[in-house]
Amino acid sequence: MTDNSTKLQLDEGIQLLKQLSKDELISIIIDDAKNWLAHDGLWFQAVEARHGMEEAIDADREAWEKFTVIEARRIMSRLGLEPGGGIQALVECLKHRFYARLNLQEFLELNDQRVVFRMVDCRVQSARKRHGLSDFPCKSVGIVEYGEFARTIDPRIKTNCLACPPDAHPDDYWCAWEFVLEG
Repeated sequence: MTDNSTKLQLDEGIQLLKQLSKDELISIIIDDAKNWLAHDGLWFQAVEARHGMEEAIDADREAWEKFTVIEARRIMSRLGLEPGGGIQALVECLKHRFYARLNLQEFLELNDQRVVFRMVDCRVQSARKRHGLSDFPCKSVGIVEYGEFARTIDPRIKTNCLACPPDAHPDDYWCAWEFVLEG
């Protein structure tokens, strides 16, 4: 394929999207988020089957360390935000993540210096629970994921894990993270 024909195909795809209704576009966004999460899960399971849980988590952590920064930067660009926007910018960006399209999240104790973010319903953990499986031990990945995401939004933000599997957590949420603006 030539560069020109590739551009024409991309332009056609964009024109098709522009013809869709708002509801159709929302449906596509939700489906894309589900597809992304399904691929992430299948990738993880393939690595786990080949190399074991510990190696899969190590690889997942490495991938999230890079992906979360890319995601944060793209969200900031889309929203017209510059790094250094503090807690309010972080909260706004968290609302625009792929996960926000699939999981029930909440923000507590929100002020300019601190916020607590909780994952009330996690699609991955809920699916495991429905299938009689134990909680997925995602804490070490979450520390990297949320820490790097917050640091990309504002390097002054420190991330603390309040609860996340494999640690015990209350029945009313899966994980909780505290973000504090320092300095």
